[in-house]
Amino acid sequence: MTELAAVKAALKTQAVETPSWAYGNSGTRFKVFAQAGVPRSPFEKLDDAAKVHEFTGVAPTVALHIPWDRVDDYTALAEYAEKRGVRVGAINSNTFQDDDYKLGSVCHPDPAVRRKAVGHLLECVDIMDATGSKDLKLWFADGTNYPGQDDLRGRQDRLAEALAQVYERLGDDQRMLLEYKFFEPAFYATDVPDWGTAYAHCLKLGDKAQVVVDTGHHAPGTNIEFIVATLLREGKLGGFDFNSRFYADDDLMVGAADPFQLFRIMYEVVRGGGFSADVAFMLDQCHNIEAKIPAIIRSVMNVQEATAKALLVDRDALAAAQASGDVLEANAVVMDAYNTDVRPLLREVREEMGLDPEPLKAYRASGWAEKVVAERVGGEQAGWGA
Repeated sequence: MTELAAVKAALKTQAVETPSWAYGNSGTRFKVFAQAGVPRSPFEKLDDAAKVHEFTGVAPTVALHIPWDRVDDYTALAEYAEKRGVRVGAINSNTFQDDDYKLGSVCHPDPAVRRKAVGHLLECVDIMDATGSKDLKLWFADGTNYPGQDDLRGRQDRLAEALAQVYERLGDDQRMLLEYKFFEPAFYATDVPDWGTAYAHCLKLGDKAQVVVDTGHHAPGTNIEFIVATLLREGKLGGFDFNSRFYADDDLMVGAADPFQLFRIMYEVVRGGGFSADVAFMLDQCHNIEAKIPAIIRSVMNVQEATAKALLVDRDALAAAQASGDVLEANAVVMDAYNTDVRPLLREVREEMGLDPEPLKAYRASGWAEKVVAERVGGEQAGWGA
């Protein structure tokens, strides 16, 4: 197989998971903006996700968020997804919206609140069983705002105890993916603030616990690709939540703020074997002012473009330059790949997959946007908290 053929083959196997909540209404702390045609149920979210997969060919799974996507029959929801040509992906828990969680959930000083939070996490594993999901994704808003508010070590003990309970409930083919975030909504001390804390807990739990890297959850200047390389080296990178940030957790479209960073991250994924390993490539974005489905299609394409460039890095030439200490040549090899216009290559890949080479144009010509605006009248649109 030629090098170009190998790159094409790899791109055809790529899978990017889209988040159900990205299809609903979202906004800032000040305002949630409604859009016409937004889904009113998890079933309609799956309809929209199926359209993204139809036009990109690489978005076969949809992450659910509980309770935002709660239904009476999860098996029926999974069957509905299959009929639409997609599958249920990661199940995301929610331990941050109830009043009980003001002082934390699994780290709360009150055992009753901790039991409630763990009960919800176990419910999510039940939903995994019913839908065929393999991944339980955990993000905790737990933390403190003031020195002395609670015992820092005690909170870590409570976190470890809760994670252990949930870990024991997982099936043999299921995973726990632990996400970190360095601040917000807790401002003094967040209980899972960085990759090291997440890694330490996952290492103690076992092979079924891995770390999720949300690209928006880092302080300015953080070398995210180093984190990715280290977690891959340790076999503990479970997946990504892809998005972009200018300031904090902006949840902008992946590749919008710093496409070079996305390329660097994807190179470390390729270099570390993560592209062929069991690493989940998930989007975690909020489309507040742009149309939902086109934004998600564009995001998938951005991940594809960064991946294609990463696959084009001449690794032999790079290794030779590194070994000889030729700093400029090593950097030039990387920059040559990044500066390559991979859009013609991706158009060829799509055509070989039987897809329209221009996903966004094909979607706009499909009439789906006009159809849902006309049909999704009445009822309550999905959005934050629903």
